[in-house]
Amino acid sequence: MGTGLPTVDNTHEVAQRTAPSRRVVYADNDPLVLVHAMALLTSSAEGSCDYIDADLHDPGAILDGAATILDFSRPVGLMLMGIMGHSTDEEAYPIVQRLVSALPSGCYLTLADGADVSEAFQKAQEGYNNSGVTPYHLRSPGQIARFFGNLELIEPGVVPCADWRPDPSPFAPPTEAYVYGGVGRKV
Repeated sequence: MGTGLPTVDNTHEVAQRTAPSRRVVYADNDPLVLVHAMALLTSSAEGSCDYIDADLHDPGAILDGAATILDFSRPVGLMLMGIMGHSTDEEAYPIVQRLVSALPSGCYLTLADGADVSEAFQKAQEGYNNSGVTPYHLRSPGQIARFFGNLELIEPGVVPCADWRPDPSPFAPPTEAYVYGGVGRKV
C-alpha cells in the first residue's frame, strides 16, 4: 500500500531476487506515482508486478483489485509502510482489520509508521500538519502495536525500525529514528 515513487530495490525486485515467480501488487491513488510505477517497475519473466489505482480508505477496492493478481487461498504479505499516519485512529484501525481479515492464515502484516517518541519530532510534525497539507498522525509504539491485533507478533516486536536489522553493518550505528514497526503473522 502506498507505492511511493520507484527507487532502488523496490519490493517486487527484492521478492523476485529470492523467488522469481513472486507476484506483487502495488496500490496507490496518486496519479503521478502510478504513472511512474507503470513505466519503471517491471517484473521478472516468471513473476508479476501490477498496480492498482485505489485509496487506502477503500480496502474493499484494494482487496478486489489485488485478488485479480494474487491467490488469496495462499499466504501473502501485506506491507503498510509509512501510510497509516495519513488516517485518524477512527479510520486506520478498521482499515487494517478489514485488510487482514480478508487474508488466509499464514499471511504476514508488516507495518511501520512515525512514532510520537520525541518532543522535537512531534513539534516538527505539528508544523508540517499546520502547513495546509493532509495531516500525518504520529502514534505511540503501543498504538502502532495495536494494528497487529490478534496476529502473532514476530520478534523483536514493535520497535524502532533500525532494530529490525540485527546483523552487523559496515556503516555507522543508525541514528535515533522515530519510525516504529513490526511484523505479525496471521495464525
